[in-house]
Amino acid sequence: MADVKTQDMIDEIRDNIQTGDILKTKLVLSHLDDVDKKAQNRLIYELSRGEVRFTVPILLYLMTEHVAIATELPVIKETLISNLLAYPEILVEFLADPSIKDKTHLINVAGELRFEEAVPSLLELLASSQDEAEIKLVIETLGMIGEPQAVNTLTDYLYAANRDLIITAIQALGQVATPSAMHRLAERMGTDNDMDYMILSIFADVQDPISLEKLNDTLASHYAHMRIYAKQELVRIGAKAVPALIDNLLQDDPDFIIHTLNVLGDIGDESAIMPIRKLLGKEPKNANVRFAAYEALALLPLRKGAYTLTAGLTDAEDHVCVAAARAIDQNYSDILIAGIKNLLRNKGEEARHITKIIVNAQVDKIFLSLVEEDFFQELSLVYLPHTHKDTREHYVKILEENGFNDFAGKLKGDEVVSNAVKVVAVDDSRMILSIYKSTLHELGFEPVLFEFPATAIEWLQKEKPALVLTDLNMPEITGVMMSAEIRKKYGPEELPIIMVTTQNEANDNAAAYAAGINKVIQKPFNAKTLKAAMSEYL
Repeated sequence: MADVKTQDMIDEIRDNIQTGDILKTKLVLSHLDDVDKKAQNRLIYELSRGEVRFTVPILLYLMTEHVAIATELPVIKETLISNLLAYPEILVEFLADPSIKDKTHLINVAGELRFEEAVPSLLELLASSQDEAEIKLVIETLGMIGEPQAVNTLTDYLYAANRDLIITAIQALGQVATPSAMHRLAERMGTDNDMDYMILSIFADVQDPISLEKLNDTLASHYAHMRIYAKQELVRIGAKAVPALIDNLLQDDPDFIIHTLNVLGDIGDESAIMPIRKLLGKEPKNANVRFAAYEALALLPLRKGAYTLTAGLTDAEDHVCVAAARAIDQNYSDILIAGIKNLLRNKGEEARHITKIIVNAQVDKIFLSLVEEDFFQELSLVYLPHTHKDTREHYVKILEENGFNDFAGKLKGDEVVSNAVKVVAVDDSRMILSIYKSTLHELGFEPVLFEFPATAIEWLQKEKPALVLTDLNMPEITGVMMSAEIRKKYGPEELPIIMVTTQNEANDNAAAYAAGINKVIQKPFNAKTLKAAMSEYL
C-alpha cells in the first residue's frame, strides 16, 4: 500500500511539473512525513527535474513551512542552493517577487554567493521591509557581499532606533571597507563606548590609509577609553603605522605628541629615532613631551648620535632626567660614559643632582661604569644610604657581585620606619613607578607600587592605605575605571584618590570627579608638588 501511495505521489508531481501547478505540488509534498526516507529523497529528486522557476518556490515553501522535514532532509537545501548557483539571475527575480513572503533563504544564499547582482533587489527589500529580523539579515548580507553602492543605505542604519541594527550596520560597513565606509564609521564615533571600540577594531583590521588616519586621529580624542584603545591597536599594527605617527610630532598639541611618542616607543621601529631626536633638539617647553621622548628613545636602538642623550641629565625636571638616564643605559657606550664623567667631576650642585638621578633610575650599566671613580663614590654616598630599602639592597647586591664589597658595606642607610604611612601609586610606566618610589620615600611615606590596576584593586580589597595616586591612561583599566571600583569599598573621605596625569582634558577631569577622584594634578611631579597635593588629605 505504501509503495502504491509513493508512486501516486511521484506521478502527481510529474504531472504537476508538466502543467506548472505549484499549489498541487505543495499539497503533495506536505505529506512527506507519511513516506519513508527513500521515498522522500525520490520525491525531491523528481521535483529537482522541474524547471527552476517552478522548483525554487516549492523548495522555499518546504524550508519555511515544513522546517522539521527540511532539517531531516538536507537534500532540500542542497537542491535549492544548486538551483540558485546554476541560475543566479533567478535569485534576483525571486528576491523582488512579492508573492514570496519569507525570503530568508534567498537572502542567505545571496550572501553566501557574494552575489553583487542581488544588491539592487536587497536594497529595495530593505526599503520596503517592516520586519526587523529581515532588515538585520539584509544588512548582514550587504556587508558579506561588500558592494560599495550599499554604503549610503547602510549608513542610514548607523542612526537607527534599534541598537542591534546599529551594531549590524557597523559590522556591515566594516566588511564593505571602502574609504567612504570608513569615513561614515568615523563620524558615528563618540556616543557609545562599545560601538567606539567596535569601530576602532574595524579600522585596525582594515588598515587602509583612511583607517590608519582615523586610528591615528583618535590619539587626540577627548575620551580616554578611545585614546587607550587606539594606542593598543596602533602598537599591534606596528611599522605600517609609523609614517603617520612620525607626522604627528610636527603638531602643536602636547598631549597628542605624548601619546604618539608612547606608541612609537612600544612599536620600536628605528625609523622613529631621528624624528624624536629632532623633536628634542627643538627643546619642547612641555616637560611631559621631553619625558615621553626620552622614554621612547630608551626603547629604540640608537646606533648613532646617542651622545646627545646626556643633555637630558641636566633637564630642569627630575622625570625627564630619569627618562634620559634610562635611554643612556639602554644605549650604553664608552662615549656616553665619558660625557657623564665630565659632568660629574666638578662635584658641584649639578653633579650631585645627576648622581641622585642615576641612583633613583637604577641604571646599572651607568652605575657600574662610574663606581670605580672616587668622585662618583663620594657623590653617591651623599644620597644612596638614604634611599628606599629596596634601592639600597639592589645596589648592595650588584656591588658585591662585581667585587666592590668595601663600597657595598658603606650602604647601611637609615633604619626603616616600621610605622610609615602607606601610599599606593598605580601607573603602567615602570619608570614613573620608580620615580614614585624615590619621591614617596623622600617624603617619609611607604610606597606601595602597582603596574597593573587590576592587581591594585585586588590588594585594596584587603588593605587600606592612607591615599591612592593613579595615572589616567592605562590599558584595559583606566584610572577612572579603577577609582570607580575603589569607591565601591571606600568613600572619598575614607580613602582619598589623586589622579596624576599628563592630560588636562575637561572630559577626563569630569569623568574623574564623577568616579570619586578627590583631586587631579598634572605630571611631571616632584617632591614639593606631590607633597602639596597630598597634604590636603594627609
